[in-house]
Amino acid sequence: MARKARVVRRRVIGKTRPRLCVFRSSKHIYAQVIDDSASRTLASASSREPGMQVDVDGKVAVASAVGSLVARRAMEKGVSKVVFDRRNYKYHGRVKALAEAAREAGLEF
Repeated sequence: MARKARVVRRRVIGKTRPRLCVFRSSKHIYAQVIDDSASRTLASASSREPGMQVDVDGKVAVASAVGSLVARRAMEKGVSKVVFDRRNYKYHGRVKALAEAAREAGLEF
């Protein structure tokens, strides 16, 4: 794990809230809501899901669609408060779009 990712992860893990973890590749973006105390994934969404590429064009638009989808799935499971784990990515571009869309959909962080 990269040094920056360890710094961010140290602040995030151990909190009482589940964490919204983001992974970004050059083509796709993935988001998971993880409960570290139980070591299980509560909700997830990605840009590779069927129908995601057809609905929106552009990487930032896809990221915001993934953010609202993961927030909706987390709210269905009863999770409304999370802590944001951006890993070593800057809070900019696709990561920022995902986070803001998740906030607009109802997640608090």
